[in-house]
Amino acid sequence: MMRKGTLLLLALALYHVSWEVGAELSVKMVGDTEVYKADFAEIRCQYNFSENASMVMVQWFVNDPRGKRIRIAYSDLITRSKDENTNYTKRIRVAGDSGEEILTIVNVELSDEREFFCQVDGLAAGIEEGRFHLKVFDPPEHPVIEAVHTGVSVTNDSPSKIATCETSKGFPQPNITWYRNHSLLHKNGQVHVITLVSKDSTGLFTVQSELQYKVTKEDKDSHFFCEVSYYVPGAVRTVESKRVNVSVHYPTTKVEMWRESPRGLVKEGDTVEIRCRGDGNPPSPITFSREQHPDEELEADNDLLVLKEVTRGDSGKYLCRSLDLDSVDYEDVVGNLQVTVHYLDPAVVVPKDSEVMLKGENLTATCNALSSLETKTVWSKNGVEIRKGNVLHLQDATFDTAGHYHCEVTVPSLPGLHTRGSVHIIVQGAPQLRDVKKEVSMSEKVGKWVNLTCEARGYPRPIVTWSISGSPDWREVVRKETEDSVQAVMTLKVSRDTVATCNATNKIGGETKIYTISSIPIIGTTLRNTAVDNSGVIIVVIVLSILLLALLGSILYFLYKKGKLPCGRSGKQEIINPFSTKEKTNKDDIVMEMKADKTENSVLLKGVNGDNKPPGDQ
Repeated sequence: MMRKGTLLLLALALYHVSWEVGAELSVKMVGDTEVYKADFAEIRCQYNFSENASMVMVQWFVNDPRGKRIRIAYSDLITRSKDENTNYTKRIRVAGDSGEEILTIVNVELSDEREFFCQVDGLAAGIEEGRFHLKVFDPPEHPVIEAVHTGVSVTNDSPSKIATCETSKGFPQPNITWYRNHSLLHKNGQVHVITLVSKDSTGLFTVQSELQYKVTKEDKDSHFFCEVSYYVPGAVRTVESKRVNVSVHYPTTKVEMWRESPRGLVKEGDTVEIRCRGDGNPPSPITFSREQHPDEELEADNDLLVLKEVTRGDSGKYLCRSLDLDSVDYEDVVGNLQVTVHYLDPAVVVPKDSEVMLKGENLTATCNALSSLETKTVWSKNGVEIRKGNVLHLQDATFDTAGHYHCEVTVPSLPGLHTRGSVHIIVQGAPQLRDVKKEVSMSEKVGKWVNLTCEARGYPRPIVTWSISGSPDWREVVRKETEDSVQAVMTLKVSRDTVATCNATNKIGGETKIYTISSIPIIGTTLRNTAVDNSGVIIVVIVLSILLLALLGSILYFLYKKGKLPCGRSGKQEIINPFSTKEKTNKDDIVMEMKADKTENSVLLKGVNGDNKPPGDQ
């Protein structure tokens, strides 16, 4: 592979024999100097020629543990390749364009903490090289601390073992320091620290530290913990272990009093928890009181005082007392804690509730709330912030000025404190139509329904009425009303030229909107519809006639089969009109003849004229 690169360099030299001697080359290396293990690193090799170059050779190198330089990749303006059988063959990518080559290392390993070289061959301009030192980091695991279980006596002359702390799998080597009640412990005659460092096959460090400390009676409730500091890209981070304590037996000499909750500032309505603890062992009885009433004992749960839903009246200094019966002098040890309860009174808005303004008037509204801390006030309308500060100026009022204005007072240093107030602004004035056009003209076909809209604002709320001249068929279909507006929609069927007038009035004035509708007649439709309707009626009549004849035939046949007809099987009988005054039948009378054959009976209706006779009389 090196031989191939040498041949390529030779070819480049022959190809660029005409390169100007005065050309200059500069190389600059930039990129991620510090990365996490298993992450990726990007190294940029930026080069610049004083004159444009048509061929450039860029090679990337690293030094092996013995100091020997190994090439891992190379490129020119045409091709980019990785050298085979190196530790980087499967973990690098080479990319870039004219003036810059980018080497990307994926799945960074601890062994990648080294220098990378970028060599740029500019032929006549010479060869320049840049170097880049990559640092690799791997944060250690969370520290594990373990305290002694037997307890420690202050009578020991030398420091006693308190706890051990261990952190593992870190790179570079992490450091362990010890703390007592958040105070850093320095090595001296009272503190000894024993540290053991080991390194595994992967290059990761494990650090073990043992704290030896000469305890005193103040260490009864002392908490010890270790802090691990380690390097990460661009910073140093720390992580603390859990807190541990050891048992120390001593009479109480002082008490410690602190507020456990809430964290930060206290506001009205909070539940405040105050803890008081002595340094004696076993613990002495604790009592709580207020400085204003030191003899009035407050109800508490052992060493915990809970104040529920505090008010500003609960502010003040609180005391706790520990009476150690094991003390020779029965000394009463007292601790104290100042508690300040912050407050924010309800917002006061002026003007109050609602205010009526005339169009064009000005108004100034204020919103104030008494607080123990600095406040911030914001005005809003319809959920949109319109002004900061406790003063709101409304100038040259219009109907759009009307509405509900809300002010919210907050305490930036204590987000839980906030209050709200509002004022309802009413703008009084004559009706004002929404649409600027007061006259609207349109043309519509006869028979079409048209929707006309009229919307007006004003206070008192306008009364909207319609006046129609022309088409008689109309009705109002929509009416929406608010405090200071009315929207009315009417629908009208065009039958002739029509003028529709919308009138909006209140006690202050009124406005009018006119719709002028020109009707467009429809020709030829009526005759065609009539012809179609008549043909339909004829078809219906014919169908009904056929159905009636079929029904009549079925009835007669049924009666014949049942023998209900008043005539013999082979005889005949006249059907005499009961309303007739004649005694005999005429030639034009109707005769019904019933005749049987060998198969089926048949019913014949026959008219007899002259001497024609039925077959039975011949």
